Amino acid sequence: MPTVNIIETEDGSHSLFVPELDETYHSSHGAVNESIHVFIKAGIEHFVANNPGEKIRILEVGFGTGLNALLTAQKASESAFQIEYHTLEAFPLDEDIVSTLNYPEKIGGDNLEELFQEMHAQKWGKPFSLSKNMTMLKTHAKLQATTLEDNAYDLVYFDAFAPSKQSDMWTLDVLKKVADSIAPGGSLVTYCARGQFKRDLKALGLDVESLPGPPPKKEMVRASRTR
Repeated sequence: MPTVNIIETEDGSHSLFVPELDETYHSSHGAVNESIHVFIKAGIEHFVANNPGEKIRILEVGFGTGLNALLTAQKASESAFQIEYHTLEAFPLDEDIVSTLNYPEKIGGDNLEELFQEMHAQKWGKPFSLSKNMTMLKTHAKLQATTLEDNAYDLVYFDAFAPSKQSDMWTLDVLKKVADSIAPGGSLVTYCARGQFKRDLKALGLDVESLPGPPPKKEMVRASRTR
């Protein structure tokens, strides 16, 4: 596990700084605000609005601090749909880091501290029920070494480090694996809006939208597989 340092972002929520990469896990302008904007509003809320149903299968590339999973669990608790959440992480965080993160406090809501600690405490590689609306599987592996089934997911949270910091996560071969795992009507959402990335997604047959990013970021991307 690379060295990480806890930092406070502009919305008061924590993120982590990785000196080895000179990179943070989230936007320094607000970790919670960024995750809500990119993955909740442009991701799960958009999917539910366009695909009313009882179950959503989510793949997260980069479990990291667990912030996206916690926000998704909160969303599930407010809704009637069921979520199957599969998350990948190559470098799980140490318990002393996790216990210090302030997301439950900053997000607010019932049982968030309990859910946050539970998702981190559960074993890797074994599915578990996080709540009555959400089951979870944490896979301790790199995306490049993980086999993904075709059409397995309705929504992908692509939350890897930036291409300039972790280029091997953004190659065409890796993106093809992820794109093939998206079911018809499903989408990928990410903070990244680089031109080559968007061209690659289009080449893989996805419909690419450039959406307003979380302030002050100009753009983010949602890429969808049409029915």
